Amino acid sequence: MVIYHGSENKIEKPEFRGSRPRNDYGYGFYCTEYPDVAREWSVGDDHDGYINSYEFSMEGLRVLDLNGEPILSWLYVLLDNRVFSTDTPLASEAKRYIQREFGLDYEKYDVITGYRADDSYFSYAQDFINNGITVDQLKTAMHLGDLGDQIVLKSRKAFKQIEFLGAEKVLRNPWLNRKRIVMTRQEKPTSRRIGCLMFRVEFM
Repeated sequence: MVIYHGSENKIEKPEFRGSRPRNDYGYGFYCTEYPDVAREWSVGDDHDGYINSYEFSMEGLRVLDLNGEPILSWLYVLLDNRVFSTDTPLASEAKRYIQREFGLDYEKYDVITGYRADDSYFSYAQDFINNGITVDQLKTAMHLGDLGDQIVLKSRKAFKQIEFLGAEKVLRNPWLNRKRIVMTRQEKPTSRRIGCLMFRVEFM
């Protein structure tokens, strides 16, 4: 399969554990099957980018598809890697409940696939932890917009099965504008607050 990585730079040889640790699924090389999504990822307010393409084989690799797991297992992985505000007792209890009931040993996998939590998706997760939206609203939010799923190489074994095909320059415009348009289409669901005890009863 061909996968793509959007970056400010050409990356001919992805480096194992070369990423920031506080990404969605921890250390890894974050890619997508959709070239236009990678183009959007590659640009920023002050820079153009590159779409790097690779041949990648998942043969013999252990793959965790988070989209096939309960939505709260996806949230567990985010809680384990990204910084959430849990300033209230309800938020702290919700976090502990998710960690206890929906925890996954995701680090044993070579590859993880699933939703990408950009800033707006991350805010939905944050709202859920802080008792601002229901689990059904969280599920709905994950299907809004057009961010595409991500494919994350996690292990040395996975890194041995990726081969650089080439890189294409991506100009900031129109891709930065397109990214902003996608973000504005992601209208938050109407909040309906639920108590943490109701949350626990619903999922126990």
